[in-house]
Amino acid sequence: MASATDSRYGQKESSDQNFDYMFKILIIGNSSVGKTSFLFRYADDSFTPAFVSTVGIDFKVKTIYRNDKRIKLQIWDTAGQERYRTITTAYYRGAMGFILMYDITNEESFNAVQDWSTQIKTYSWDNAQVLLVGNKCDMEDDRVVSSERGRQLADHLGFEFFEASAKDNINVKQTFERLVDVICEKMSESLDTADPAVTGAKQGPQLTDQQAPPHQDCAC
Repeated sequence: MASATDSRYGQKESSDQNFDYMFKILIIGNSSVGKTSFLFRYADDSFTPAFVSTVGIDFKVKTIYRNDKRIKLQIWDTAGQERYRTITTAYYRGAMGFILMYDITNEESFNAVQDWSTQIKTYSWDNAQVLLVGNKCDMEDDRVVSSERGRQLADHLGFEFFEASAKDNINVKQTFERLVDVICEKMSESLDTADPAVTGAKQGPQLTDQQAPPHQDCAC
């Protein structure tokens, strides 16, 4: 597997004309919440119901256009098991965005969101952007975590919230595109407000209280 190096926050990649920026994004959460399926649905538009649990960490690359910029996404799929936690947290550094995922049919995965949020704050950039995603909303009959509980927790943690389904391809693309847009917004704010004397310093975007535009929740 190709090795990858951490990119500075929003670093302009002048040496490679194939893209303007490279964003490192991590998908985290308990084992079996559907992280790998979610990544494959977005990167390859494919779904396989019998994925084997991820061992350690893996990644895919996808290039998209946003705001007239060609952005290379380096999306890391992390193992949820406790025994891999030391390995996976080492990759938090330099990540501009996180998709923190739980399974709407699994109460334990929802209860673990707070711990995952703490790990983000401990190991990543102070201003890394996070979206909370309740996956498997196609399994409405097995739901144990209501949309309202997910939304309330996201509000409490200061994250935006989506419900999604990798299987039925609901809100997968929208989740990634919203995360990229938020990262771009914070980069722009950082450049607009930075002291010219420190513009070249390694720094994350400045957080604001700007409200996100409404989005459509899962309607399974």
